[in-house]
Amino acid sequence: MKELIVGKNDANQRLDRFVGKSVPLLPESLLQKYIRIKRIKLNGKGAKRDARLAEGDVLSLYINDEFFEPPREDNSYLKVGAPKLDIVYEDENLILCDKKPGVLCHSAGKWDYNTLIAHIQAYLYQKGEWSPREENAFAPALCNRIDRNTGGIVIAAKRAEALRVMNEKIAAREVEKYYLCVVSGRPKPAEGKLEGFIFKDAAKNRVYVRQKPEPGARTAVTYYRTIASARGLSLVECRLGTGRTHQIRAQMAAAGTPLLGDGKYGDGRRNRALGEEGQLLYSYRVDFDFKTDAGELNYLKGASFKAAEIGFADKYFPGVIF
Repeated sequence: MKELIVGKNDANQRLDRFVGKSVPLLPESLLQKYIRIKRIKLNGKGAKRDARLAEGDVLSLYINDEFFEPPREDNSYLKVGAPKLDIVYEDENLILCDKKPGVLCHSAGKWDYNTLIAHIQAYLYQKGEWSPREENAFAPALCNRIDRNTGGIVIAAKRAEALRVMNEKIAAREVEKYYLCVVSGRPKPAEGKLEGFIFKDAAKNRVYVRQKPEPGARTAVTYYRTIASARGLSLVECRLGTGRTHQIRAQMAAAGTPLLGDGKYGDGRRNRALGEEGQLLYSYRVDFDFKTDAGELNYLKGASFKAAEIGFADKYFPGVIF
């Protein structure tokens, strides 16, 4: 139990809002529940959530100690009352989630609990599959990441050995990731390989495609296949031969077929005309193409997983199978 004493500057606040600010890791749902069942008392008695506080009031909080820790990325899962995940596949070692555009994989620069990893950890914590108090160091972790404004399948490991093996397989390119995108125009040829060198300007958070090597530029290879074309647009499947920043977006734009909705490398006029404000790019499929021993993940050799639906593909190319 911990006590909070209301100071002059906090007087006249509502009980629930004062506790919410004082214990930022406590989920809103638990906060309201604890007030209701009197695990949060005002001057030794139960109180309504909208009770107004006075200077000198004493709040007694019968709440687990972990909620009083300073908010950090590694405890953000505590703030997630009801995890929101679109689970593509799950077993005792891995969980594959379909991350939606706009969702961060990890917090970016400041504390944020509405991240994919926080929701995955909260989900496993609430299911009883992960108990941080019983672990010396390991926490469920992401094996790959996707940009905030790109959707798609993200792999998370529930166990340390699964994380080690999956990271090895991704580094060895034994996990194939396929992307869908809608581009302006028609790629020529319809199927092929984009090769070049990508130079990253970190200050501008932008990359530039070069056809010849230059200092700081790295080799970039993207394989693509046109699935359908109509009304000046094409639905294209891409597979990464390398994993550079903004690779698909930059190389497709350099080839004359920029991604629809891409505000950085795309056609602004076309984007505005069609009302697209974010790049139409989705990591829709993952293949476990293990060529060497995968230890306790061998049972996944040859497995393939797809996102259930990609809204922009259905919008512009309804009925097309990919």
